[in-house]
Amino acid sequence: MHLSNLTMLNRRTDGARPIVVIHPCFGLRAILMSNAPAIGEAVLDIAAPGGSSRRVSITESPFFVGRGDRSGNHLQLPDNRISRRCAAILFESNRHYLEDRGQHGGVFVNGKKTDKKALEDGDIISFGFEGAYQITFRSSVVDASVQRLLTLIGGMPGGDSSSSGLGKLNLLLETTMLLHSQLPVDAVLSTMLDHAIAVTGADRGMLLEPDPPTPHRVRLARGKGGLRISPAGLAPSQTALSLAMERKSSAITEDLNEAELNLQGAQSVIAQSLRAVVAIPLYAVSRATSAESSFDFRRGDFLGIIYLDSRRPAAFSKLDRQILDAFAVEAASILDNARLVEHERHRQRLEQEISIARDIQQALLPRGFRDFPHLAVTGINSPCLEVGGDYFDVFPMSDNRTAFLIADVCGKGLGAALLTTMLQGALSGLSTGSDPARVLHQVNCFLCEHSEVGRYATMFFGVLDRDGRLEFINAGHPSPLLLRRGEVTEPFTEGSLPVGLIPGTHYDVGFLQLQPYDTLVLFSDGVSEAMDHDNQMFGVHRLRDSLAGQHDAPLDQIQKAILESVGTFTRGASQADDITLLIVRYRPASRAAAS
Repeated sequence: MHLSNLTMLNRRTDGARPIVVIHPCFGLRAILMSNAPAIGEAVLDIAAPGGSSRRVSITESPFFVGRGDRSGNHLQLPDNRISRRCAAILFESNRHYLEDRGQHGGVFVNGKKTDKKALEDGDIISFGFEGAYQITFRSSVVDASVQRLLTLIGGMPGGDSSSSGLGKLNLLLETTMLLHSQLPVDAVLSTMLDHAIAVTGADRGMLLEPDPPTPHRVRLARGKGGLRISPAGLAPSQTALSLAMERKSSAITEDLNEAELNLQGAQSVIAQSLRAVVAIPLYAVSRATSAESSFDFRRGDFLGIIYLDSRRPAAFSKLDRQILDAFAVEAASILDNARLVEHERHRQRLEQEISIARDIQQALLPRGFRDFPHLAVTGINSPCLEVGGDYFDVFPMSDNRTAFLIADVCGKGLGAALLTTMLQGALSGLSTGSDPARVLHQVNCFLCEHSEVGRYATMFFGVLDRDGRLEFINAGHPSPLLLRRGEVTEPFTEGSLPVGLIPGTHYDVGFLQLQPYDTLVLFSDGVSEAMDHDNQMFGVHRLRDSLAGQHDAPLDQIQKAILESVGTFTRGASQADDITLLIVRYRPASRAAAS
């Protein structure tokens, strides 16, 4: 039986029958055909904003896409700009359709906004804004990977044109089909090892992975006939493994009696009476397609080694070697995909944990400010990341005195957020009945003892009584602005060192007599140092300009005017620091009681 005259039907796990036609005029040229696709044949290649990627099969109709899992989404995209139920993919009349289900701003196919569109292989689905998820629709799981594998063995000589060669080719195609199955990764890799053992006639096969500080560990081990072998105690030839790693290519020895002297004399080879060894290093491969649909493979990260050995000499044909190379490419693809999936899962877990941390942090900030007998207050915090390092609070010190503060922890992200929580805990436990100097002294001691090196916080801490007498400490924070009778001043420029920086720091208390309806605007440097697209800073002078004529305005209006001024200046440029405001207005006790 000659392979070049065969039409081979390869069974599919989903019931469809892909057909490989090997035409006599073109040698081993493969054309892949199939019946009408079932729902499970289509897949989505998802490219995340961070660069990771994964593949998801479309298993149901409708197949829902959106943010979070509470809306029953099959594909969950953790991006706050994506609606909870943004789109659906429908399977109708043997076609897949994308349908907008409420995405804010619309859903796009190949850059064009659409309400409903039939999808073609290679269509790119996006959501209308930069830095978002990009989804590529693939109409069939039998994709270019099959063509790539057949290309690898396209030069098979006539000597391999036998039923044996056909069986080996069939194993290769079955392995390719496994790439798109829903089986666990280890099950797919085990089957691939079984096929490699069948092709080579080896006694056993192993998949080894890097395991620092040791060179590698055995992840899977198989024997002839699909026999599972415990990885414990296995001793692959370290000399063969080192040779493959050194060459960065396959080390295939058919008869160790004729091999290099270092292989012949290797202790593991002698102890196990080995006669044939195969060691194929696996590397992550990036694939670029040219206009002629040829493939350019580039070696990436080292992923592991396929290792096979036998106590009998072997005779590997050109087809055997090409199939082994193909197995190595596909094993590397599986391991690389598994690694990317694990990275994506880890990223999603981290995002979920950060989201929880953000919710907790935001819950710690005062909300629905209570009415104090001698002051009105409002505030807002907008982190530049999921969690921030800014903090503000307002709380009573006694019936006649109310404390307020704003703080900015150095750095951003989770580390700054944790120190912010520590800061709040220290203040809540130490503030009642204390004077400002004692409060900051104990907070400084607490942070110096418990926070990591280099973590500190600037802070403005004030205590206002019924008569308008303000006691304050400025611990390295930008001076609050004072609105008084239409003028804007900076009366708090002098101060002490930040808290948590140097143990034993002395904090001096300042005093200021506020007049009725004086308004203090406390802000973090995320306001004054907000950047536009040209890297120009907003600056305190623009902040003062935004307060012009706002002396008698309600506090919410003052806050809105500042935020709008910052937004107009930055024009949507991404910010590197949190934006926090706390606005306090002194009200005489008699007027406050009347109101």
